[in-house]
Amino acid sequence: MDLESDIESALGSSPATFRELTGGQIGTVRQVTLADGRRVVAKTGETPLDVEGRMLRYLAEHSTLPVPTVYHADSELLLIEYVDGVTNHDACVARDAADHLAALHENSGAAFGLDFDTVTGPVRQPNTWTESWVEFYREHRLGQLLSLADLPGETRARLEAVCDDLGELLTEPERPALIHGDVWTTNVLASDGEVSAFLDPAIYYAHPEIELAYIDWTGTFDEGFFERYRERRGINAGFFERRRFVYRLYPLLVHVHLFGGQYHGELDKTLQRVGY
Repeated sequence: MDLESDIESALGSSPATFRELTGGQIGTVRQVTLADGRRVVAKTGETPLDVEGRMLRYLAEHSTLPVPTVYHADSELLLIEYVDGVTNHDACVARDAADHLAALHENSGAAFGLDFDTVTGPVRQPNTWTESWVEFYREHRLGQLLSLADLPGETRARLEAVCDDLGELLTEPERPALIHGDVWTTNVLASDGEVSAFLDPAIYYAHPEIELAYIDWTGTFDEGFFERYRERRGINAGFFERRRFVYRLYPLLVHVHLFGGQYHGELDKTLQRVGY
């Protein structure tokens, strides 16, 4: 790849300066100032970046969630709007994020999944349309990672038992909701107490509780976020007591697959919290 010529070909102006940005899990992300004065973000990496571009465009078309404009997306290069913002979030940002995500979750689909498979980091997320949320979570989230992750036999057996019992552990939502899918600190930019952009989505139509559980696990926002979200859409009883831990199993399996190490211990503790 000739990055400078590829950018000029896509945007009609040559790069004047590059500045590497931090926070991304995969690939290299740079702020690029073009000769005509525009600022854009260029992302390169081994994971197909056309999928990320397609997800951002989907959110822009199907929701009011603030996301950067996509200027160019192919498998090796993603060029998007540069958005100013910081990733240390105070109570005002947490409440604003709750408003945005509550609105996002009002966008519903006919079933669970999406028209195309997506990714979370470098891990493929199969999104085959499925009528039942419990079946979708069992087959296309936990089941997908069980086929990828290197797990001790006892841990695998406990997870398989959870999969067998998901009908009792989880609830079906009133309707499938569009979710961002990867709301953690560095994927939320904020300025002057408001969210300026949500980045790096991993979208599909889901039970919105899985979004809340991920935010809880990552500690992206404090209790004020959940209080505000509860005011906007409600949070059903039993979520904090047990279901958030059932949903925590999915990102933990992703991290076990990618990083191993400490996540094996956290997975074990989470299984114990669920009762397995």
